[in-house]
Amino acid sequence: MFAAEVLGPTVDRLAELSDGGRALEFAIGTGRVAVPLAERGVPVTGIELSRPMIDRLRTKVDEATIPVVVGDMATALAPGSYTLVYLVFNTIANLLTQAEQVACFRNAARHLTPGGRFVIELWVPELRVLPPGRQATVYHSEPGYIGLDTYDVVNQHVVSHHFRFSDGRQAELFRTPHRYIWPAELDLMAQFAGFELQSRHADWAGSEFTAESRSHVSVYRLSPQGARRT
Repeated sequence: MFAAEVLGPTVDRLAELSDGGRALEFAIGTGRVAVPLAERGVPVTGIELSRPMIDRLRTKVDEATIPVVVGDMATALAPGSYTLVYLVFNTIANLLTQAEQVACFRNAARHLTPGGRFVIELWVPELRVLPPGRQATVYHSEPGYIGLDTYDVVNQHVVSHHFRFSDGRQAELFRTPHRYIWPAELDLMAQFAGFELQSRHADWAGSEFTAESRSHVSVYRLSPQGARRT
């Protein structure tokens, strides 16, 4: 995800969408996207729940360069207003209820100027690869690593299991829970917060989004009247 061929189109597109204004990154993490975006001249602020991630960010830039508010992206407030709020690498799925995900849209709307944009990068649920009666699927396998997803299709929950191992008999396991969101459901969440879909592509470079796309970059625009008061 740090490769130039990944970051380059991401930063290019976000800089364009900022439209000369300020940007706010939800779940800014270690600054993988925010740091090069700030280097492009876009003023960036972040919201981040993990203090260890913020500590890593601070090894790259100081608070004056990229200020960060410690808190939940669904509720925390950053000072000022922005022309762009963005959320990359599937992070909205870290909110494990539909209500929290809707709250995230509404929080984005609170921070945006009228007509501002909220950009989400998100994977498409891969339920077509899950045979009837089976609850798990291997999504990636390479020497030293196996990625396995287990699904709860009733609650739209998936847990990614990351197995890392060497030549020995021991393996390390790391789990990440998510609530997956269909693109149509994401669009409805946006409407609740006063957004409309402006564009959807399969990647940051603008490739066409199709039924075979494994992820999407969706750009939502806030109505000229601003956020809905709900």
